[in-house]
Amino acid sequence: MAKATLTISSKNYSSWSLRGWLLAKFAGLDFDEVVVGPDDASARAEILLLSSSILVPCLRHDGATIWDTLAIAEYLNETFPDAGLLPADRIQRAHCRSISGEIHSGFTTLRASLPVNLKGHFPGFKVWTRAQADIDRIWAIWRDCLEKSGGPFLFGHRSMADAMYAPVVTRFVTYDVKLDPQLDAYAKLIMAMPEMREWIEAAQAEPEEIEELEVEY
Repeated sequence: MAKATLTISSKNYSSWSLRGWLLAKFAGLDFDEVVVGPDDASARAEILLLSSSILVPCLRHDGATIWDTLAIAEYLNETFPDAGLLPADRIQRAHCRSISGEIHSGFTTLRASLPVNLKGHFPGFKVWTRAQADIDRIWAIWRDCLEKSGGPFLFGHRSMADAMYAPVVTRFVTYDVKLDPQLDAYAKLIMAMPEMREWIEAAQAEPEEIEELEVEY
């Protein structure tokens, strides 16, 4: 059987690539990375939110080709059930799927206003009202999950949901979004994961810049 591959785009800018990569890492999948540069038209469209059809990341494994991040999560959960990408409890699984679907399809103002940029840091960044509404909703989701599960991850142990919300954590760091102690502890836990440190180190080493995402606010 050929080794699995995961096609991704920029590690500095691509939230969807980070999600797919973390899901594969959480599952324990042995895979090779295929990196599409940000000058590629499809990758650029994905990063700049110009395409509704996101084909990155794309996982190829054992004859299957999966290019939607939630589909990748479900496929990996089926293939590696012991990895715990979804909680064991039926009600918690439904909750995990619901909040993962919400970040997958929603929060468009947050994405546009606070794009992922792991090399950037904008202290005192002005968050406008519509983006703040998205942030408030994310805070409510995190608090609800952490209070119900007892933490330290959203469902106790790390899951699909933590991979889906990890790019949001990086946005809060980049744009200096202040968090209360409970949410700050969760954010720091995500940023300290070995997988996140590996990804961020690679992002910092990327030479490419996308001018549209490098505006000084």
